[in-house]
Amino acid sequence: MKCHISNCLNQHIPRGKYCELHRTSKRICAEPGCDKKARDTYDKCITHGGGVRCIEPGCNNSACSKSDKCKTHGGGDRCVEPGCNTSAQSKSNKCIVHGGGKRCIEPGCKKSTQGTSDRCIAHGGGDRCVEPGCKKSTQGTSDRCIAHGGGDKCIEPGCNNSARCKFGKCKTHGGGNRCVELGCTKSAQGTTNRCVAHGGGTRCVESGCNKGAIGKSEKCAVHGGGVRCTEPECKKSAVSKSDKCAAHGGGPRCIEPGCKNSARRKFNKCISHGGGTVCIEPECKKLARGTSDKCAAHGGGTRCPNCIHWIDSRCGSSKYDGYCATCFKRVFPDDLRSTIVYEHTKEIMVRNAITKVSYSNSLFQGFIHDRSLYTGNCDCTHRRRVDHRKLIGNTMLAVETDEFAHKGYDEKDEEIRYDDLYMIHSGKWIYIRFNPDVIRGQTTDIEDRITILLDVIEKQIQRIMSEENTELVEIIKLFY
Repeated sequence: MKCHISNCLNQHIPRGKYCELHRTSKRICAEPGCDKKARDTYDKCITHGGGVRCIEPGCNNSACSKSDKCKTHGGGDRCVEPGCNTSAQSKSNKCIVHGGGKRCIEPGCKKSTQGTSDRCIAHGGGDRCVEPGCKKSTQGTSDRCIAHGGGDKCIEPGCNNSARCKFGKCKTHGGGNRCVELGCTKSAQGTTNRCVAHGGGTRCVESGCNKGAIGKSEKCAVHGGGVRCTEPECKKSAVSKSDKCAAHGGGPRCIEPGCKNSARRKFNKCISHGGGTVCIEPECKKLARGTSDKCAAHGGGTRCPNCIHWIDSRCGSSKYDGYCATCFKRVFPDDLRSTIVYEHTKEIMVRNAITKVSYSNSLFQGFIHDRSLYTGNCDCTHRRRVDHRKLIGNTMLAVETDEFAHKGYDEKDEEIRYDDLYMIHSGKWIYIRFNPDVIRGQTTDIEDRITILLDVIEKQIQRIMSEENTELVEIIKLFY
């Protein structure tokens, strides 16, 4: 009879299965450089294919104990906890999650030890990353942590992010557990089955706040959670992996030559150079607001609940509980914030200047400030406000305070507004469009601008009284 070792032509010894060469129980694996013990009748160790293999199709793992399957496919002893089918650890009768196997020796720690060490990963157990100064745990069979390139990579072409568990893809490309909310494809957070937006992960501990906590902190970004900007007196969150907020240089910067502005999320350019999502309205090149797909002029962003159905509705602000500043001070006049809005709005500065000069100059008397215009039958589809207006004969003099020259407004909406106002008053119109803010390198401050504005207003009043205005609509733009 031949020796039971494959490819061995020697005769086995009497009452034995092996020849003299292979009879020893200390047979070494036949793989070059491997000094592990060969398994049973095989000439290789378990790692190199020796021993009984799992019978599951495509699986080359070693079968456990007296079963014909590996641990992954149900072989070996299973955890005794009701409903748990995970493999029991070593000589215990429970899996790692239910307390099986060796536990970390750190006082109060109940986690499982890693490898041959006596500590868990958090307390230094297992192999550590080989990068100088890095104390994180290695991933898989590599010698580096995830941050330094360890572990399996996402299978998506060109992606170098780490794959999540058994999925083969990173979180961005669909790896890991997903949110269970209908229609949501975002990644589930922590041990929950929902994404941050749908309540998954750790929540902010501040009373009444339901936002997700940032990083290892217990608070959301608004309440001080996460890494903060290192600039003195700055309380904003640090962006990406930097130690500064976007305003102080943190996060990715715009790739345009000479531009130091912050790049927009997944884009590599700032807003000025085309970064961010563009409004879906035809021919509109402005940026969409928030999570919407439209710019502010076309209804994007969160709208003020008080004027949301008006044709000239405005974006709401979290500073004013979702209302725009103008509506907030009207709906809640006794709120302290209404007083602050009243004192600091540039439109109010213009109003106060007109009122003050009216005491000494009668030409400025009779202005109506920030009140809606209505048609005779009060059709609210034409509900339009003019910041400061005065009717002189058949001519309406309208002074508009356009902050930042209304750069975020759509030109078509502006034209519609002119048409609506003309339907309300079909006489002549003179618009003075006043920009109180410094743009494109302008240097004139707001006090000097208001002085110039008052001179222009007086000049136009005199023109109207002298009937020098012959056009139906005149538009005068100051500091645009």
